[in-house]
Amino acid sequence: MNPWRTAIARTDDTSIRIRGYDVTGLMRQSSFAGLVFLLHKGRLPSADEARLIDALLIGVADPGAGAPSCAASRLVASGNRQSLSAAVAAGVLAIGDEHGGAGEACMELIAAVIETSRAGGTAIEEAARAMVQAMRDAGERIPGVGHRRLTTDPRVNVLFEMAREANIAGDGISAARAIEAAVSAQIKPLPLNIDGALAAILHDMGFPPPAGKLVFIVGRVAGLTAEVAEEHEREKPMRIRIPVEYDGEAPREIS
Repeated sequence: MNPWRTAIARTDDTSIRIRGYDVTGLMRQSSFAGLVFLLHKGRLPSADEARLIDALLIGVADPGAGAPSCAASRLVASGNRQSLSAAVAAGVLAIGDEHGGAGEACMELIAAVIETSRAGGTAIEEAARAMVQAMRDAGERIPGVGHRRLTTDPRVNVLFEMAREANIAGDGISAARAIEAAVSAQIKPLPLNIDGALAAILHDMGFPPPAGKLVFIVGRVAGLTAEVAEEHEREKPMRIRIPVEYDGEAPREIS
């Protein structure tokens, strides 16, 4: 049987190494955000890169108990007091294309806009308008824009400002803003959201599209652990009762 292969971590009799670095040295000299970067990119980040990853993780950690992932964790924590891991896992399993997955889809869209711009020798803004129009005609959802409650997502400007100060802002951020403008002109004003900002910055940092979802998961797990802990500490078991209205058949007899 062929052994599994990995280039991520190695443990022997006396040490644990991550991407070649001794874990004890990383414990002393790195940060968790730096470790996330190292795990996925294979190298230690610059100070600016580490700060941006840190900011992204903070930005997606917990928007409130009503978010699908947080609500799922609290629902399971309400009914299953024996397994903290089951409740946290339930929240992670609630993350998909509709919730928390837009970062990956937006990274793919940003890459397509940039590629179209370069291939056709057109401005990013023009490529974004054409891409948004094509998606609208196909009835597809535009990822990275809109929010259920926020009229402007305050996290976006902070992240983009940090990226510019770090000289990391590039075509990814330009494409994200162009998509936002195209949606506003062709559909209705919708703000760029945290998924769009995360997608733009990760693109400009050289991450592949799946990182849009994976980095979101890393950050959100921190929030889910707090949601589960609070449910256990403050609430009684089985306290979550969801109102359900039956609209099926009236009572009937077996003939």
